[in-house]
Amino acid sequence: MARPARDITESELAILRVLWERPSATIRQLTDVLYPGGAAAQYATVQKLLERMEAKGYVQRDRSLFVHQFTAVLDRDELIGQRLRALAETLCDGSLTPLMTHLARAQRLTETEREALRAIIEGEGNDPGTPRSKRK
Repeated sequence: MARPARDITESELAILRVLWERPSATIRQLTDVLYPGGAAAQYATVQKLLERMEAKGYVQRDRSLFVHQFTAVLDRDELIGQRLRALAETLCDGSLTPLMTHLARAQRLTETEREALRAIIEGEGNDPGTPRSKRK
């Protein structure tokens, strides 16, 4: 089981964001994205971060190739869920309702977003991004 989301540093999150956008990456590829034109010190930083993230269970290393490939084990939705649950515990005695209410009121939602929220609340369908009018 992965550690709570609050254990993820900003640097680790930056690596996860890159890995969420591609199926896998090497240390060099990650370094090139995160530190364009980076030197050996940045490569070593990314290498150390990946070692820590592997120990935490956030990434997985494929050692079958000469150059190791890394993939994200913790996906974006899981991280969002962990962070929201931790925030709800801290601020709202465990209830997600105040958080969702605040987000809905603080930001104008499109009709598609409203339909998606309604579908989730009502438990309709597996794809909450599909408007109710298009569901069977």
